[in-house]
Amino acid sequence: MLELPEVLTLSKQLNEHVAGRRIEAVYLPTKIHKFCFFEPEPALFEKRIGGARIERAEGFGIFAEIVFDNSLRLSVDDGINLRLLRDDEVPKDYQLRLALDDGRNLVFTVSMYGGISVHEEDYFNKYYIASRESVSPFSEGFDAVYHERLAESKPNLTAKAFLATEQRFPGIANGSLQDILFAARIHPKRKVATLTADERAGLLEAIKEVLGEMTRLGGRDTEKDLLGNPGGYRTVMSKNTAFAPCAVCGTPIVKENYMGGSVYFCPECQRN
Repeated sequence: MLELPEVLTLSKQLNEHVAGRRIEAVYLPTKIHKFCFFEPEPALFEKRIGGARIERAEGFGIFAEIVFDNSLRLSVDDGINLRLLRDDEVPKDYQLRLALDDGRNLVFTVSMYGGISVHEEDYFNKYYIASRESVSPFSEGFDAVYHERLAESKPNLTAKAFLATEQRFPGIANGSLQDILFAARIHPKRKVATLTADERAGLLEAIKEVLGEMTRLGGRDTEKDLLGNPGGYRTVMSKNTAFAPCAVCGTPIVKENYMGGSVYFCPECQRN
């Protein structure tokens, strides 16, 4: 699923590999996926972006976005997989295919659920607006946002809920938060109201440092980039390490279902 490190990696690769290319043809879905959401309907994509030239790509929150020379934008979010492929590499089934003027293709498929939209800059979508207006963890203003969100938190709010719900921090979700919480030595079910001043400061630093390292290394190893390669960041707490010994203390890593998804933690290093 697309989170901030993957979004930034994807937008960087799009700028490197397809900026300046023109859309030669738009191919509609070969197989309908009921949890792939289009806006507008796919049949209108050809009219809107067929023949358009890719000027640049941008990444923010949970969105990676292609900007065209006709002032329209194509955005993807959540579980959309975007790959740059030759004709002989294009899979049988996809949700969208953009043939480029150099013989390559941007191919869109979906994992679980996701959205593909073509729109103008003032796109009215609450998740898009939240991501577009969010303060990056790599900017100077993030500390103030973090402390403001802490001050607004209800007493029973857990660490996972604090990081990954209500669009408090667009781009941080169930994937990246696992390693953030481990780095801060905070249990996913810990109530944020119980965190000490040092723990709150440590969580803030973990957010910035872990996301920074994930981004620097091209995303997490549980996800793939534009070229189909897994990210270079080796996750500490993920499906890849479940039940393995903790790298710090040797205690087996626990996997539990919590809040509609899995959490991974070390019961010794991250006591609740």
